[in-house]
This record gives sequence, C-alpha cells and structure tokens, in this order.
Amino acid sequence: MKRFYTHVSVVEDEGGYTIQLDARPVRTPARAALSVPSVAMAAAIAAEWRGQGDQLDPASMPITGMANAAIDHVAGNKAEFAASVSRYAQSDLLCYRADGPDTLVARQAAAWDPLLDWARRRYDVDFAVTQGIIPVQQPGETLARLAAVVQAFDPFRLTGLSTLVTLSGSLICGLAVVEGGHDIEAVWHAAEIDEAWEAEQWGEDAEASARAALRAADFSMAGAFCGMS
Repeated sequence: MKRFYTHVSVVEDEGGYTIQLDARPVRTPARAALSVPSVAMAAAIAAEWRGQGDQLDPASMPITGMANAAIDHVAGNKAEFAASVSRYAQSDLLCYRADGPDTLVARQAAAWDPLLDWARRRYDVDFAVTQGIIPVQQPGETLARLAAVVQAFDPFRLTGLSTLVTLSGSLICGLAVVEGGHDIEAVWHAAEIDEAWEAEQWGEDAEASARAALRAADFSMAGAFCGMS
C-alpha cells in the first residue's frame, strides 16, 4: 500500500491514546480504533508510521502489529488466550535439564536456577526439575497460581508475554522479563543455551544464524512492548 498520509499525531481519549493520520484515527485490521493504554506505546506506534516511506511496510511496524493483535485477537478472547500461555508452565524449558555433558549441565544450572529461584520467591511456588525429556508433573498449586498471574494481565501485556513465552519455551522466562525486571538479553541467552551448545559442537551456518538473530530481535521487541503497557 502506498503512503496515504502526511501527518501523524497522538490524541488522548477516555480509553487511552489514539494514533491519528491526518487527524483521522488509525484502524486495526478488524476496523477497531487503534487505542493503546500508554503514551509511550502510542509514541512508539506513531514513530513507526512517521518512519514509513512511499510504500507502507508492515514488517517495519512491529509495535503497531502487536497492538493490533491485542485489540483484535486477545481482548475479546482473553481467558482462553491466557490459558494457552499459562500452559507452558506444565513443561517449562527451565525444568528440563540435560544429563550430560557436565559443561552443559553446569551452564543450564548457572542460568536457569536463578530464574526458578526468583519465581519461587515471587509467586510462592515450587517446581519439579528433572533430567532428560520424560514429562514431569508440576505441582497443581504452582500451575494454578501461575495461571492466575497470567490471567490478571491486560490484553496488551498478555500479547507481549505470549511472544516472550513462545519464543523461549518458558513461562518463567517471560514472567522474569515482564514482572521481574530481569535483563532481557540475559534471559534470552538463558533460553538459548541448548541451541548455543549445539552450535558450538557442530557449527552454525549463516541461515541458522540469521534465524537466531530474528528470534532474538522479536524477543527484545516483545519485552519492550510489555514495558510500554
């Protein structure tokens, strides 16, 4: 689509902040008003629209895309969406450790134990940690409490959390970014320990490196989006 506007502005309204193009409100793909909960998020979205050239490139507007998803897909189906995110606690990456070699075991423990310890303190829960890939049952109280935490998120923060959790394979990693104030780059490196180990052992080609870079960028963007909510 060609660029069809000149001026981008942010207008505060009763529901939040609306982005306008030439004094007309931006609409989501489902034709809802693009109204977001914070001035920081509205400013980021406005900057994406201002930064477009003669042709609009949706791929260069990730904050806009996540806000659209929160409004069109999550807000009206929040309970089910939250349940799909909280289910990651049943098989959280951080609870499944390698049984060797020792170097990998040590790396996982160094990066993952502090995150689990944080979650234990924050939510007053415990986790079953195992070696290998055989499923282990997490305590029912843990699953219920973490599900309640996720359910309490607003649609925008829930949208960002979903991306963090899906990319990392860990609800705890996502919550550590959103609620724990953990460094997002450090959390991502923790989530990628197994992939980094494989690359060290067998080498990594350019295509795999490019995919890893895209995942890292998406993870960072999702964390930033949550911080704007």
